[in-house]
Amino acid sequence: MEHFFTILGGMGTMATESFVRILNQRTPAHRDQDYLNYMVLNHATVPDRTAYILGESSDNPLPALSDDIQKVTPLHPDFFVLTCNTAHYFYDELQSQTSIPIIHMPRLAAQKVAEVCRDMPNARVMVLATKGTMQSGVYSKELEKYPQLEVVEPSDELQDKVMSLIYDDIKEHQYLNNEKFESIIHQAMEKEHCDAVILGCTELSLMQEHDPIPSDYVIDAQSELADEVLRRQKKV
Repeated sequence: MEHFFTILGGMGTMATESFVRILNQRTPAHRDQDYLNYMVLNHATVPDRTAYILGESSDNPLPALSDDIQKVTPLHPDFFVLTCNTAHYFYDELQSQTSIPIIHMPRLAAQKVAEVCRDMPNARVMVLATKGTMQSGVYSKELEKYPQLEVVEPSDELQDKVMSLIYDDIKEHQYLNNEKFESIIHQAMEKEHCDAVILGCTELSLMQEHDPIPSDYVIDAQSELADEVLRRQKKV
């Protein structure tokens, strides 16, 4: 297979399915051959990234991710797609193990929020993500490149609500809790006075696919990743 890319997924599986659906829906296709060539590794047994980063588990996800990279690199994909935001904590180590580029999803989301807020001096931006992603700094590192953005941390209450939606509702019970998702966005933008929010977890991206918040200022990192894949594959 020529000119294909590899999706490093399974973190979690429902979110990976969402990414593939979005990618296929946005591909301008009128026949089977118009779709993209890709390989999906749904590596569901990769240890929990957040638990490791927070020191709640000693089970390191890096060896499993590294093994995937090393096994697929000899097949010469055009690039890798890492659909888990939290897994970007290991981005530098993973990229050092292959000459194949790995698209950096948080970087794309930071670029997008800077673009939509370009006319707002001191725009207040909040990242909604797992505690592991927040502690890892994968978003703050990218957002710091844009001095016009003021990064706002979620309150403890809001962060707990985000974690409950991701882990209790979606990961544990496969329940897409629309009411909780909408209340999270409302609290971030209305009660905590943010100009924009970044959905920095693919479970939140799954919610945005299922129950979209119609706002240019709700930046879905997974959506930006899908668009970047299409640009690279010259399908837009």
